[in-house]
Amino acid sequence: MDRPLGPDVPGWKAAALPNKLALTGDWAALQRLDAARDSAGLWTQFAGHDWVWDYLSMVAPQSIDDFAAIMAANAGRDAQPCYLISDLAGHPMGYACYWTVVPEHGCIEIGNVNLSPALQQTPVATEAFFLMIDLAFGNGYRRVEWKCNALNGPSRRAARRLGFSYEGVFRNHMVLLGKSRDTAWFGMTDDDWITLRPAFQVWLRPDNFDAAGRQRTSLRTLTGPLLQAADPTLGD
Repeated sequence: MDRPLGPDVPGWKAAALPNKLALTGDWAALQRLDAARDSAGLWTQFAGHDWVWDYLSMVAPQSIDDFAAIMAANAGRDAQPCYLISDLAGHPMGYACYWTVVPEHGCIEIGNVNLSPALQQTPVATEAFFLMIDLAFGNGYRRVEWKCNALNGPSRRAARRLGFSYEGVFRNHMVLLGKSRDTAWFGMTDDDWITLRPAFQVWLRPDNFDAAGRQRTSLRTLTGPLLQAADPTLGD
């Protein structure tokens, strides 16, 4: 019986762990998270904003010591590199990690993301994700994933804006902090990145922003036509 088995991947080799220590663009600077160095500065951005932890797997920390313990855990996972996100002036503003990392299949996730209120909806945040995606594909990955609680509308919109195509929902996927979680999946392939990368570069150009820092063309306008599948819950 002649059954379809999928295309060959000639010369496939496992991808490399994305362990470059520093990434710098026109807006954002990323470096490997260091709990001793970064906790105090990050805490000034996160303290009092408990809502930013709503869809993460831990309770919002109420003290610098609790926050530093979370940062130490994030920084201590060598197989899941976690990056501090700063602006070019060096102000720490958030962090993001390579979360599920499967080099043998060339699959990697950007996850365990926490952006302070000051970082959200800024060119710094967008370029930080651009740099992480670009590093992943540059290291030989074939697929970059974005997953989130299916109830997390802002994360779902961010995935779509960044060019991740909707792939469905895993129902009853987890129990976190005593609550059932459905997980929405989004993905981007190396073939997708061929056209998405130039869209990011157009959006990130200084001339795409006016004197007040307002974007002239939205990233969603540039990436939307390139999505392989839209998220039906967001009205696409």
